[in-house]
Formats: sequence, C-alpha cells, structure tokens
Amino acid sequence: MSAEHAYLPPGVEVITTLPEAAVRIPAGAEARTIRVTLPPGDPGAPPHRHPGPLFGYVTQGEILFELEGQPPRVLKAGDALFEPGGDVIHLQGANNLPDAQSQLVVTMFAPPGTPVLTMVSPEELAERQADRPRRTR
Repeated sequence: MSAEHAYLPPGVEVITTLPEAAVRIPAGAEARTIRVTLPPGDPGAPPHRHPGPLFGYVTQGEILFELEGQPPRVLKAGDALFEPGGDVIHLQGANNLPDAQSQLVVTMFAPPGTPVLTMVSPEELAERQADRPRRTR
C-alpha cells in the first residue's frame, strides 16, 4: 500500500490511480456518471468515440473491451478501465457472456452539451483499420 493510501478507513480501497488522465480533461468539462447494462451476448454500441476521457469499473459480468491501438481484452467484474476520449475510437464494448448480464459504471469528463458518444463512419473505420492490433491467444 502506498503512503498516501495508508490511512484509509476500513472498507475503503483505492483500485486504480491514473495520474496521466488529468491532462486529458477538457477545460470547463462536466463530470457525468454513466451506467452501461448489456444483456447476455449484447455486442454493445458500434465503433464510436467519446468527447472526453472516462474512467470506469466493471460491476457485473465480463466486457470484451477494445480501443483503437490496443488489443482486445476481457474485463471482469472488479476491473477498472480508462479511455482517453477525443480522437481514439472505442471499437468494442460487448458483453462477453452469452447467458448473463454485464454492467459497468463510468465517469466521463466532457464539455457541457456534448453527446456521450459519436458513431464512427464505416469509411473512417476502414481507413484506420490497418493500424488495429490483433488479439493474441
């Protein structure tokens, strides 16, 4: 345990700290807390981007999570996630379980009035596809 967390009361646990995330928060941003609930086998939203960074936590199930420039990975209940927002494409956030619901809660920092997500056109996705890493087994 680090020194700054040594005096937390019982039951309080710091799961993840990302000091580099602060520089990505847009000036004047608002914080939005968003819960995403995916039914069994749900593929999630099509490829999209967010107007600002988000930090989240899987509360239930498993999420198949992939950001542009990163290999896909499975996040399980208790895992934290970070998206830088902006130009980075969120390629997939699917429920990895065929027979159970999965859920995550995120806090997004975005300029007021901006949409939570903006879909990426098939043309843009195709242009950027060459840079996409493949999942290794």
